[in-house]
Amino acid sequence: MGMGSYSLDNRAARSQAEGYSSRSIQEIFSQREINRAMNPHGIKFREARDSEEHPESVAIILGLDVTGSMGSIPHHLVREGLPKIMGRIIQSGTKDPQLMFLAIGDHEYDRSPLQVGQFESSDDLLDKWLTNVYLEGGGGGNTGESYLLAWYFAAFHTSIDCFEKRKKKGFLFTIGDEPTLPDIPANDLRLIMGEGQSSYHAAALLDKARESYHVYHLHIKQTYAGSMQETMDGWKQLLGDHLIVLESHEEVSTVLPEIIAEVTHADGTHGGSAATGTSSVSKTEIIL
Repeated sequence: MGMGSYSLDNRAARSQAEGYSSRSIQEIFSQREINRAMNPHGIKFREARDSEEHPESVAIILGLDVTGSMGSIPHHLVREGLPKIMGRIIQSGTKDPQLMFLAIGDHEYDRSPLQVGQFESSDDLLDKWLTNVYLEGGGGGNTGESYLLAWYFAAFHTSIDCFEKRKKKGFLFTIGDEPTLPDIPANDLRLIMGEGQSSYHAAALLDKARESYHVYHLHIKQTYAGSMQETMDGWKQLLGDHLIVLESHEEVSTVLPEIIAEVTHADGTHGGSAATGTSSVSKTEIIL
């Protein structure tokens, strides 16, 4: 995976042809059950690899809460957010981003609490994985959603060259408006992933994911659940300044690339002309 490049010109043409700006969320996200290709059961690894085309790959995971009103986030990404994110990441000097979508539900209530794409570089494949997401819209009357599954999957089921070859961490973002559920029992994890699982607390999974990823949570404040101070306080206790509170989900496409740029420029990693904020990618591919 990770072949091809991200062209905003091609993406704009596809958006017009597919009617992304005018079609409803139900029309774009037509899955009525989990797509077989996104079922995590039995997956060993998702890989973000260097190649001749992308010699300095940067693994980026975007874990989207798809419960309730949070289905508005993937809809926003399809309509306009994703090309802004990719264009700005490339413009800021990260030449070879490889992005993977995860869709997050509630392992206590939902049939499909985790959906998994692939690390991709090209506009067409990223659109394919994003629009293949099943918006189950579930969740339950418990204390949160299964954001910890994103940490689990990143920690135990990804293999990324940026860290394994160059000791440069990837990026993992979860996005939603609820607390994370505090733990996942081995039995539940076995149903989701397959045999040979253990029980985990959220904090332990977060620490494990942090070994190879810069981990952030983008908390959406605009919903009733998101506006609760105790929810934000809980995230703050877990993540410190890696909790980013947003008034609206539309801010994701601005804030996420800014975080990657700040971290990348601070430690001088991941190539490109980071010091000047320019990129070696052709202008036609990154004009916003």
